[in-house]
Amino acid sequence: MFNTLTKSPVTIFLHQTALLFCTAFSLSGPAFASDRPTVDITFLETPPVIDGEIGDDEWAGAAVLDQGFIQFKPEFGEPSPFRTVVRIGQTEDALYLAFTAFDPDPSRLAASVTQRDGNIVNDDSISFFLDTFDSKRTAFTFGTNALGAQWDGRIADNGRTLDHLWDEAWDCASQRGNDRWTAEFEIPFAILRYPPGSDRVWGLNILRNIPRRIEMSLWSKPAEGHPMRVTAFGTMRGIVPPTRDQKSWQAIPYAVAIAEENQDTDFEIGGDFRWRPSSLLGVDLTLNPDFALIEADVEAINLSRFELFVPEKRPFFLEGNEMYQQRIHQFYSRRIGDITWGGKGFGTVAGTDFSVIATSEDRELNPQSTSSHADYGVARFQHSLPGGSTIGVLAANRRLEGTDQGSIGFDSTLFFSEKLSLTAQFISVHGPTADGGLAWFIRPAYDDATTHLHVRLTNLDEHILEDFNAVGFMYDDNRKEIDTNFSKTFWVKKGAVEKINVDTNYNRYQSQEDVLRSWELDANVAFIFRSGWELGVAHIDEFKLFEKEFRNDRTVLTAGWDGRDGHRISVHAGSGVNFGSDLLLYGANVAWKFGDRLRLSCSATRLDLDPDPENNTTWIHVLETLYAFNPDLYVKLFVQANSAIDKLNIQAVGVWRFKPPFGSIQLAYQRGTSALGQSSDQGNTLFTKLSWVF
Repeated sequence: MFNTLTKSPVTIFLHQTALLFCTAFSLSGPAFASDRPTVDITFLETPPVIDGEIGDDEWAGAAVLDQGFIQFKPEFGEPSPFRTVVRIGQTEDALYLAFTAFDPDPSRLAASVTQRDGNIVNDDSISFFLDTFDSKRTAFTFGTNALGAQWDGRIADNGRTLDHLWDEAWDCASQRGNDRWTAEFEIPFAILRYPPGSDRVWGLNILRNIPRRIEMSLWSKPAEGHPMRVTAFGTMRGIVPPTRDQKSWQAIPYAVAIAEENQDTDFEIGGDFRWRPSSLLGVDLTLNPDFALIEADVEAINLSRFELFVPEKRPFFLEGNEMYQQRIHQFYSRRIGDITWGGKGFGTVAGTDFSVIATSEDRELNPQSTSSHADYGVARFQHSLPGGSTIGVLAANRRLEGTDQGSIGFDSTLFFSEKLSLTAQFISVHGPTADGGLAWFIRPAYDDATTHLHVRLTNLDEHILEDFNAVGFMYDDNRKEIDTNFSKTFWVKKGAVEKINVDTNYNRYQSQEDVLRSWELDANVAFIFRSGWELGVAHIDEFKLFEKEFRNDRTVLTAGWDGRDGHRISVHAGSGVNFGSDLLLYGANVAWKFGDRLRLSCSATRLDLDPDPENNTTWIHVLETLYAFNPDLYVKLFVQANSAIDKLNIQAVGVWRFKPPFGSIQLAYQRGTSALGQSSDQGNTLFTKLSWVF
C-alpha cells in the first residue's frame, strides 16, 4: 500500500479494481443461497401478557423454532454453542414473539443499556428483522436486552443502511433466570407497512449477541457479506395482517414552558398529526414543532478544515430517514433550522418506496436584516430490483428570496452475489454558481465475514459546493478523487490474542485542472485479548494544499480494557504535525455501570498545538450519568466543556414516558447551548414539556 504514493490515480484504480473483481469472483459462491428456513405462523387464542415470563398456556399453539443458530462471528457458518428457542404467533392486531436464551453462566450476562435505542449490540441481546414486503431489500428491526431496553430501526439497501433513529410504539419485557434469560415482544401491525391481503409471506431473521464470546449468530444462516443481508432472511408464512387499522390517525400535541435567565418566560404549543390511510401509505404533518429538548451535539476534535457532519435527532425528520443515507448526501436535514410547519408523505407502491417532504423556516440572512422565508422540498424514490438491488432518484431544493438551490440525482446499489456489490451516484446541481455542475461516484466492493475491500472513484465539479449545501452535505468540491480501503479481521483460536483487526485506506484527489490537492494514507491495527485488554495503533500520513503545501502526520496509541459487561476504560496518546504546528493529542474514556440502574460515562481529550495562531489548543470534557427507575422513567445529567470556545454546557433532564415513545412529561435544566461548536452565551434555563398521544 505504501508504494501507491508514487503511482498515478488511474494506475491505482485499475490495479485495485482488478484485484477486487478477481478476488470476488474466485471466492464467491452462488449468487444467493436458496436453502433458507421457513416457519408457519398460527393464531393465538388470547394475547400473551408481555412481562418477560413465557407461560406455556399463553403461548400454546405458537410456532416454535428450536434449531441451532448459525454464527456470523467469530466462526462463520458454525453452529452457536448457545441454545435459543423462539415462539411466534399472531392475533388480529399484533405479532408476538418470545425468546428463551439459554446461558450456562448467567452471572456473566452483559446488561448495561437501560435507555431506548441504546447500543444493545454490546449487551447480551436479541433482535429480529421483518421484511414485510418480502422485497429482499428493506426490513423493520426490533430488539431488547436482559434489562428490557427497547431498540428499533429500519434497514434499507439489503442491509447496507441501518437507521436506528426510527421510533414507534410497541412493547417488550425481559427476565433473568438461573440458566437463561427470556424476552417477549408485542409488535402492533399498525406500526408496520406491508401489502394488504391474507396468507402473506414475510422475510424473517433473528439475531443473538453474546459479548463475552464476541459472538453474533442468526436463525437463518447469514450471508458472508453482512449479518443483516435481507436476501439471507428466512421465510415466515401464513401472516394474516389487517387490511387497515381501525384507528388510522394519531395526534401528538405538546405544550412547553421555557424560563431563561434575564428573558421573558416563553410558552409554546404545537404538535404532530399522523395519518395512515392504508398499510402502504402514511402522512405526517407538524405545526410549530418543538426542538428545544433534543439530545446535545457532543463536542469533538476537528483536525481537518472541513465542516463536521452532525446526525439528525428531531422527530419530524426521522420517519423514512434510512432512504436518505447516500454517499453524497443530497438531503442533510440539519440545514433546516426551526421550522414553522412541515408535511411528509411516504409509502410503498408497486415495489417503489417514496418519501416527499415540504417544509418552511424563517431565516435571518445577517444581523442587520429581518427574517426571510425559506421553503424546502425533497422527493425520494427507490425501486426494488432482483437480489436486493435498488435504483433511485432524489430531488432537493431550497427557495430563498426567489432563488432556487439544490440538486437532482440518480443512485443505485447492485448486489451481484453475497460478496460482490456496487454503489453509484450521479447528481446535477442547480443554483446561481453551480450552473448545472455535476457530482458522481462509483464504488465496487467485496465483503465476506472477515474482509472488506472497495475502490471508489469520485468527481465533483468546481463551484457546486454552495448551491449543493443549501440542502445537502458536501465537504468540498473541485475534486477528482480516488479512495481505496482494505480491512481484515483475523480470529485466533488459541492463545492470549482473540482477534486482530487491520485497516488501511488511501485517498487522493486533485482539482479539475489536475493540480494535486491532497493524498492521505491511514493505517490501523488493533489487538483484542481474551482477557478483555485491547491495544491499537493508528498512523496517518497526508499531504494538503490550501494557501500553501502542508505535510501532516500523526501516530496515536490506544490501550484499554473492556469487561464486555458494561465496564470499559481506555487511554490514548499521539503526536505529529498538523498544518505547520506540532501536535500533541491525549485523553481517556470511561464507561461504567453500577447495578442495573446507574450508568456513568466520561471522557477527557487534550489537543496541544505549537504554534497556535488561531487558539485551537483545547480541553474537551464530556460527562454523562443516567439513573433509570425503569426504561421509561429516568433522570439524566450531561455536562460538556470546550476550553477553546469558552463553552460549558449542562443539561439535567427527568423523563417519564407514560405512553412511550411519544407521550411523556419532561423537566429539564440547561446552562449554555447544546449546539456543536458554539460558546455558552445562553443563561440558566428551565424547561417543562408535556406531550400527549390521541
